Amino acid sequence: MLSPSWATLRLFLHVLGATVWVGGQLVLGGLVRPLRALSPDAPRVAARHFNRIAWPAFGVLLATGIWNVASVHVTDTSTAYQVTLFAKVFAVGVSGVAAFVHAQANGRRVALALGGALSGLGGLAAVYLGVLLHTH
Repeated sequence: MLSPSWATLRLFLHVLGATVWVGGQLVLGGLVRPLRALSPDAPRVAARHFNRIAWPAFGVLLATGIWNVASVHVTDTSTAYQVTLFAKVFAVGVSGVAAFVHAQANGRRVALALGGALSGLGGLAAVYLGVLLHTH
């Protein structure tokens, strides 16, 4: 069996956080219509409970993301790597801010829809860019 390292733990925690944050958003987004069929309040109740798990996962993502960046000598990397890293940080910011807007929307459909969509797209972009960074 291969020996684990701090890098293994760091990557595991980061992927776990992304699984909950991004994967949970995708699942919850797919459940909105059937939940609404059960009760008009059901999506809001489910989202409130999801937030109790999602925001701590986002915190894990931020902490392990900082740990990931600290483990790389960014100034020694290529310009392409640095641009990709900046794009990932931007995508994470979009995902977090949009999720916050979505959570604060209080029934305003445009804020709900736009916040949810941008949070999910930002999260997906961050996952893709993270894989790109890790493979180069």
